[in-house]
Amino acid sequence: MRSGLLAMATAVAMGLALVAAASDRSLAQQSTVKTAAATAAVKAGKGEKVCRVKLKYSGEVKTWVCKTEEPCCVWHEINYVKCGSTITGCL
Repeated sequence: MRSGLLAMATAVAMGLALVAAASDRSLAQQSTVKTAAATAAVKAGKGEKVCRVKLKYSGEVKTWVCKTEEPCCVWHEINYVKCGSTITGCL
C-alpha cells in the first residue's frame, strides 16, 4: 500500500515539474480578454500569430501570441495556455 502511494506521489511530482518547466520556457504574450473591444489588445508581429480560445470550464477567453510555426496549446482542465514546440507539439 505504501509503495503504491509513494509511486503515485512521485508521478504527480514529476508531472508538476514538467508543467512548471514548460511554463518557464514559454515566452507567449498572454492576455485575459473579457470584452470584444479588448480583443485588439494583443497583436501579432511579423512571423507571429494570435491564438484565442474560450476555456471550456471557466468560460474565460484567453488570447496569446505564438510564432507562426508553433501550435497554440490549451489545457482546459487547468486553465493553461502556451505556445507549443515545432518538434513535440503540445507535449
